Amino acid sequence: MRLTVRLFAGLAERAGARTVVLDDLRDGLTLGELKRELERRRPELGNLAHVAGVVGTTYAHDGRVLAATDDVSLLPPVSGGEPDEDELLAAGVFVLERDSIDVAACLARVGHPSCGALASFIGVTRDVNRGQRVVRLEYEAFDAMTGPEMERIFARCRAAVATEPSRALRMLCVHRVGVVEIGEPSVAIAVASPHRDAAFAACRFLIDELKQTLPVWKKEHYADGHHWIGERS
Repeated sequence: MRLTVRLFAGLAERAGARTVVLDDLRDGLTLGELKRELERRRPELGNLAHVAGVVGTTYAHDGRVLAATDDVSLLPPVSGGEPDEDELLAAGVFVLERDSIDVAACLARVGHPSCGALASFIGVTRDVNRGQRVVRLEYEAFDAMTGPEMERIFARCRAAVATEPSRALRMLCVHRVGVVEIGEPSVAIAVASPHRDAAFAACRFLIDELKQTLPVWKKEHYADGHHWIGERS
């Protein structure tokens, strides 16, 4: 896949161009993966984690799957400012991931000197379910809806758990899409808080709510067929 990415302000200045053309991109690349690929190919651009992505004229989250026909732009923080990493994690960060989940990196990202507790939930593909031998899982997501829905879940979690400064939260949720092999993580939730009770409560709240409303579906593959599990993951 080939994409032309438009750059503005300081990004264009560092690149020495208003547009960057990227060839040999894999199909199904997400916006977040595109940013990381740009960092690799054009290191002069620096870290793009907090750069806003736009498809057409609409802001897009990092989990947005891109097509060759998409008009993609990267926008540095505008004059009003952009949330920093601490603000992002306090609100909750969600990522759709097509590659393996780095659990250690998830925990490291939410960690902070103010937090004495780190809690995590890791959902791993098991080899037997409902009495049948599972050979792999496959996840499908309504990617344009997953980000907004997780924002609502994070908001409910903050309202239920972060009731005072001593229960402040730093939250990250990463969910796989595509094929997930036996033993691999399919979802990782990492939460940091000053005290363990809030971290445990938030972790449990997020996975329970995610299972109920996030538009991600799971297909179990067996040696002799497959089966979609319920209506959601």
